Amino acid sequence: MKLRDEMPELIGATEWINGEVTKEQLLGKPTLIHFWSVSCYLCKEAMPELNELRDEYDDELNVVAVHMPRSENDLDLDVIRQMALAHDIIQPIFVDNEHKLTDAFENKYVPAYYLFDAEGKLRHFQAGGSGMTMLRKRIERVLNEEK
Repeated sequence: MKLRDEMPELIGATEWINGEVTKEQLLGKPTLIHFWSVSCYLCKEAMPELNELRDEYDDELNVVAVHMPRSENDLDLDVIRQMALAHDIIQPIFVDNEHKLTDAFENKYVPAYYLFDAEGKLRHFQAGGSGMTMLRKRIERVLNEEK
């Protein structure tokens, strides 16, 4: 995806955990969509900071997780549920065992973060476990533009 691209529709989930959302429900306020995997060490390491952002901007920012399996071992729904519980992932989780949303985003990385504005336009992308300070700055910039 390129900056200013439209958010793809959130369709093709193997399953939703913690409730299902649609693109239409997310429009109207900025949205952070993050890709993670149960086998990704960096994802687990970054999750506390991500949860902090989610909780801090609770009223102003939608947060949606996408579980992107990296191998056959990542397909077990029970393991995904257990990992979500262990790492306090309470936001909706799109389980993407068939890589339908992953392909729509043209995503190749975990963790990966896509920040959309209230109109559903991509405003920031980053991949990797570090750089949460940069992500926070981008979120604040998008939120300040909405005011």
